[in-house]
Amino acid sequence: MKKIIECVPNISEGRNKEIIEAVADAVRNVKGAKLLDVDPGKSTNRTVITFIGDEESVVEAAFQLSKKAYELIDMTKHKGEHPRLGAVDVVPFVPVANVTIEECVQCAIRYGERVGKELGVPVYLYEHASNNPERKMLKQIRAGEYEGLKEKIYKPEWKPDFGPQEFIPKSGATVTGVRFFLIAYNVNILGTKEQAHRIALNIREQGRNDGKPGRLKQIKAIGWFVDEYNMAQVSVNIDNYKVTPPHIVFEECVRDAKELNIAVCGSEIVGLIPLEAMLMAADYYIQKENLFIVDEKQKIRLVIERLGLNSVSQFIPEKRIIEYMVKGDPDEPLASLSLRNFIELVGARTSAPGGGSVSAAIAALGAALGTMMGWMTYGIRKFEKLDSKMRANIKPLHFKMKELIPLIDADTNAFNDYMLAMRLPKNTDEEIKIREEKMQEGLKKAIDVPLSVMRIADSCWEYMIEMAKYGNINSKSDLEVGAKSLETGIWGAYRNVLINLPKVTDEEYKSKILQESDEIIKRAEKNYKKVVKILSKRT
Repeated sequence: MKKIIECVPNISEGRNKEIIEAVADAVRNVKGAKLLDVDPGKSTNRTVITFIGDEESVVEAAFQLSKKAYELIDMTKHKGEHPRLGAVDVVPFVPVANVTIEECVQCAIRYGERVGKELGVPVYLYEHASNNPERKMLKQIRAGEYEGLKEKIYKPEWKPDFGPQEFIPKSGATVTGVRFFLIAYNVNILGTKEQAHRIALNIREQGRNDGKPGRLKQIKAIGWFVDEYNMAQVSVNIDNYKVTPPHIVFEECVRDAKELNIAVCGSEIVGLIPLEAMLMAADYYIQKENLFIVDEKQKIRLVIERLGLNSVSQFIPEKRIIEYMVKGDPDEPLASLSLRNFIELVGARTSAPGGGSVSAAIAALGAALGTMMGWMTYGIRKFEKLDSKMRANIKPLHFKMKELIPLIDADTNAFNDYMLAMRLPKNTDEEIKIREEKMQEGLKKAIDVPLSVMRIADSCWEYMIEMAKYGNINSKSDLEVGAKSLETGIWGAYRNVLINLPKVTDEEYKSKILQESDEIIKRAEKNYKKVVKILSKRT
């Protein structure tokens, strides 16, 4: 799956539209980066720019943005209400999807190194990127602001992490690091500002400033009244949604509102939200209400309804969920093709996509047909007694189908590392050794993908057999085709494992993979026959 990292630079310019647009264009011009939002503030004289990308593109975009901002912004002339340290004040990297904090830390370090070395600007690390407890928090580094930097920077304890230890009047200094994704979330209260603030004091981590913490960790909250909505809100910043997700905030506000005999009337997400946070909420309500929902779009619809996200403005998933905003740049180009285009591409004068991608696609179709039989049984009155069995088998088949789809593209890309390794120099013994090691790593990767297809498809059989025993017999032929597709997908992936295995020099690895593959292929043949036999005995 594609890695998504968010970057949210704050530049010290919020009034000059030409400068703001030029800095934003620096991001737009970086391939692989996607600009999501440009939010200028006149009173603060500051603009927050939000974009996303993978590890390479997000660092490049942050660098190009900074280069342009240092060129156009003169801190000797800057005045604004918001604390700031430099022309590019802070550049946080935020993990969004399929990426770790440590990977984002490396992004911050690479960015800081480039800015310090190539642009000659002092850079400080903060939050997860900093190991200095005296310079961990942004407010610690910003203390004294730009005006105090001219003396502060020359002190030994304030030597920058990157760049020169000198005051650069035009640019000041920049702070970069890693933080969790911040979700701005408001819960609507049909009550007074004071009542909303009372709830806020109960739930926020800081509590009531009496030494006793509030109920929820990683939460900042206040109560206010919004004239535009004609109601109060508990306004919340969720610093880490993995610790306290929005649905827990909502439920706790509902709990306190009931004690005060006031009503909660939905909530709103301000800005963007990661898909994971929405799916966490879906899983919570599915479990709480004993629902059976596996389709992602239906899960999102459930969350919108349960949290009342349409209460003050329409919540459009494609414009508010980060991962949905990048659907236009699919990281699965083959799987995103129409069926006609995929087949025609397979049949074109090119070696990829080939048998490996086709095997993954066939295996996915096999799992899909098993899922289909479940849906043709579940929720139908005459099969009502089978609902619990269908719930137990539809869900895993559905998710295994979803797991197999990305492998259509992964197989085509699997040989890339091997081909790159083949192009490495081989003029010295050391170069030959490195080249061989990289080639072996590439070969193992090329084996791992079809082996993953085999493993996932192999894990479908227990559910396919249950479908054969209890599923709607009118879908008999569909399940037969599905079982044969699973077997065929496994066989095709097996052939792709075998074609690369002889080139591997690690005999222990070869033996282990060959044994596992042989076992899976034998089970596939056996289980296909078992599904067909069970179906043949049913009328």
